[in-house]
Amino acid sequence: MRRAIGVLQMVAWTAVVLAAPAGAQSPVALGQPATWRQPQPAQVKAEALAWLESKKVDAATRAKAETLWTGLPSPATEDELLARLAGTFALADAGAAKLVSLCAEARRPLTIPDQPWLRDQSAPTLFTANLRLLYARWLVHESLFDEAQEQLSGLTPGAVVAPASLLFYQSVVDHALLNTESGLKSIEELLGGAEASPRRYVAVARLMQEDLKGLQEDSLDHIARRMDDIRRRLALGRAGPKVRSEEDGVIKSLDKIIKKIEDQQQRQASGGAASVRSSSPAPDSLPLSGKGPGNVTKKDIGAGSGWGNLPPKEREEAMQQIGRDFPSHYRDVIEQYFRRLATEGNGREEGREERGEGRGK
Repeated sequence: MRRAIGVLQMVAWTAVVLAAPAGAQSPVALGQPATWRQPQPAQVKAEALAWLESKKVDAATRAKAETLWTGLPSPATEDELLARLAGTFALADAGAAKLVSLCAEARRPLTIPDQPWLRDQSAPTLFTANLRLLYARWLVHESLFDEAQEQLSGLTPGAVVAPASLLFYQSVVDHALLNTESGLKSIEELLGGAEASPRRYVAVARLMQEDLKGLQEDSLDHIARRMDDIRRRLALGRAGPKVRSEEDGVIKSLDKIIKKIEDQQQRQASGGAASVRSSSPAPDSLPLSGKGPGNVTKKDIGAGSGWGNLPPKEREEAMQQIGRDFPSHYRDVIEQYFRRLATEGNGREEGREERGEGRGK
């Protein structure tokens, strides 16, 4: 139950994070040096305007860019830096302008336009890396995790102006696609710079970290998440070989669990039968598990009336001693034995009276 609640909390936190702006940074440090750092706003602005000059734009476009960077708050959040940088790219590049426009709206068609130019090795890294991050962030919002993974693949914190956002969205994608190893690596790197990251990024990252650490392959939880991923893909109109392969994998995992449960039940059944129906008598003074009906071999003990019927006080003391020295089910068996003795003894006494035996003794 605690695990289910933790997953629900993580999902709720992720929804809040994806819907909200970057906001305040986290004041909590984890005591380990970060492997990345957030760039300074002035540095990002200078690089953006230098890229714009390399495009040989006119004075009007340069003026628009200056206006775009005017009024940048201090300290500036990662989202603000990424938005202004992408806006600068859109002023001088048609592909960037279309991409920025796409990422500002909700997805309409079931298919999304291909963006091969984002993989152009000849383009500056400042241009391609940050636009890929912008695009991947939008793809994650639209639950297009495979496409987001493709855009985020190979990107490093040093290549973008929003390193915490990059690591966070890489973690979200890996968590959604159940990529445990790479997900834990991204989360660890993000938490290494917790003091420079938005608080909600850190909170959700810790939840995802605990969730991935406890996730076991081919468990019911793991299977349920794979089934939910199949449902997501089908809702997006995806029904190709990848989905069919995932469906086959889920069926195989379920078969494994069913087989395991059946084997356990067979072992328990055979073990229980052996413990109750032993082919050899039990050794003396050896407590055994299992329960029996309380039947014993009848012996000829004579015709004495009331044999085995202890006085109430002595019988209670004996039962208390049995309860202290032996397992609880022994008391049940012995009580059944005493009740059977009493019933059979009364029957014998009544028979003797009918035959006229035992009188005067």
